[in-house]
Amino acid sequence: MTSGLLELRGITVSFDGFLALRDLNLSLQPGELRAVIGPNGAGKTTFLDVITGKVAPSDGDVLFKGRSLMGRPEHRIARLGIGRKFQSPRVFEQLTVRENLALAVSRPKQPWTLLFGGLRSDQRDRVQHLMSIVNLQKRADWLAGALSHGQKQWLEIAMLVGQDPDLLLVDEPVAGLTDEETDLTADLLKSLAGDHTVLVIEHDMEFIRRLDSPVTVLHQGHVLCEGTMDQVQVDPRVIEVYLGTTEDDSK
Repeated sequence: MTSGLLELRGITVSFDGFLALRDLNLSLQPGELRAVIGPNGAGKTTFLDVITGKVAPSDGDVLFKGRSLMGRPEHRIARLGIGRKFQSPRVFEQLTVRENLALAVSRPKQPWTLLFGGLRSDQRDRVQHLMSIVNLQKRADWLAGALSHGQKQWLEIAMLVGQDPDLLLVDEPVAGLTDEETDLTADLLKSLAGDHTVLVIEHDMEFIRRLDSPVTVLHQGHVLCEGTMDQVQVDPRVIEVYLGTTEDDSK
C-alpha cells in the first residue's frame, strides 16, 4: 500500500487532562478531496492545529510526504507545502484583489516592489489565472474590503493556491454564504482537487454532499467512521452521535 501525502498516526492531544484527540489515525492521498465532519467538540479544529504545528500532540506522529512534522514551527510547515484557510477570511482589506494575489505569488515577499508594478510577466499571468478560477476578474481593482463575504472567502482560497501548496486545509468555507455562493464554493474546491490535496471541514451537510468526496466523521477526538456521504449518514454510530439515538431505538 502506498503511503499517503499526509499520515496522522496515533495522534493524541491532551489539554489539562481533557483528551481533545485520542489515537487519531488518518491518511490522505495526493490529489484527494476529503471532507471531515463531526459535532461540536469532536476535535476538528485541534486536528488542523496539529497538522499545521500550532498544537503539539502528546503522542503520535504526523508525516507529510514521508517526513515527520513533529517539532517543526508553523512557518516551516507552511513552507513544506501546507496551506490553511481559517473560518474567517484573512485578506488585506486595504489592498485590491490584484494586489492581494500579487503578494501571494511573489517569492520572496516584496510588498513595496509589488505595489509599484514589480511583478514578473509569469507572476502577472499567475495573478490573472487565480482571479479567473475564483471569478474575480471584474473586481481586480476593488479593495478587498469592498467584497462580499463569499468573495473574500474565494480571494483567500486563491491566495493560498497562489503559494502552490500540496495540501490545502479549508475550515468551514461556506459559513455565512448564500446558497449560490455555497454551490460555487463546492465547484471551486472540486476543481482544485487533483492538482492539490484538499481537506475540508464543514457543518453544512448539503455542501458536503455537493463535494461528492470521501467523508471522515470525527467524534470525541477519534475517527468514528469513513465512507461516502450516503454511507456515513445511515451508519448507526453517526446517527447516535448526531441525534442521540440509533435507527433501531427509533423504531
